[in-house]
Amino acid sequence: MLPSGEQIAIAHGDQRAVITEVGATLRTYVQGGVAVVEGYAGDEVPVGAHGQVLYPWPNRLSAEPWSFSDRRGRPTVDIVEQVAAIHGLVRWRPFRVESVNQNRCALSLLLHPTPAYPFASSIEVAYHLGSMGLTVTTTIKNLDEVAIPFGLGFHPYLAVTTPTIEGSTLRVPARAFVAVNERQLPTGEILPVTHHALDFTVAKSLNGHELDVTYTELTRDDYGMATVSLYDKDDGCVELSMDRNFPYVQIYTGDQLGHGRRRTSVAVEPMTCPPDALRSGKDLVVLQPGQHWAGSWRMRRLS
Repeated sequence: MLPSGEQIAIAHGDQRAVITEVGATLRTYVQGGVAVVEGYAGDEVPVGAHGQVLYPWPNRLSAEPWSFSDRRGRPTVDIVEQVAAIHGLVRWRPFRVESVNQNRCALSLLLHPTPAYPFASSIEVAYHLGSMGLTVTTTIKNLDEVAIPFGLGFHPYLAVTTPTIEGSTLRVPARAFVAVNERQLPTGEILPVTHHALDFTVAKSLNGHELDVTYTELTRDDYGMATVSLYDKDDGCVELSMDRNFPYVQIYTGDQLGHGRRRTSVAVEPMTCPPDALRSGKDLVVLQPGQHWAGSWRMRRLS
């Protein structure tokens, strides 16, 4: 048995992807023989949340109790130095494989109430390879008898064709970022990127920039998509685009990663809310009993 369970392979043209049973995780994605995401081997456990689904909250959640619909959540600390829980509850749980076709698969999970998240819900994640690259669509349904809050995120690491990201350039179409304290929890301030070192609205070099930043106020195209672009030294480019259901994106250059992963790729994380949203209420999605929500993002490599 592999650490991540069953491996689901899908393909379209020169594109190949592998999604795992555990966490509905995107383990690998290759286009034309070139990596679109920095993946990991089938016999490895992902480090740094590589490719994982972040639900029912992305990023950090302070360990203090929180409440909603007259129920109380008590997060379990997994970042001791910041006294916080990170990236939700589903990334280490086995999903049910609902369907597999040549270029598409769908996996689902029933999330029962826990002390950290005292609500019943389901999540289905569908991966589809096509002419626009890899599209990921997630559907959340409230299975409880009360209104439930949630946040959702994803943690792909965009790949470069060089050993590290030195010499690569990044464009993030964001007009603002979320200010955080020493625990990397929001202070409540949203600051403009104008005249700031964190301004990547025009593509610029990653050299000397250590990023672990929540960006917001995203500029979108006529279809409502906001696109982050990572250009490597060989003139390749990986794009990640997210729909309006994802008004935040975390950019992480992996400076704290070990296992040979330090600054070897860039995490571009679509998020529906900022860190600590279950406590602050900021941009939480709230579903009434029986309601569902769906959002999509996609990525591809350009020559």
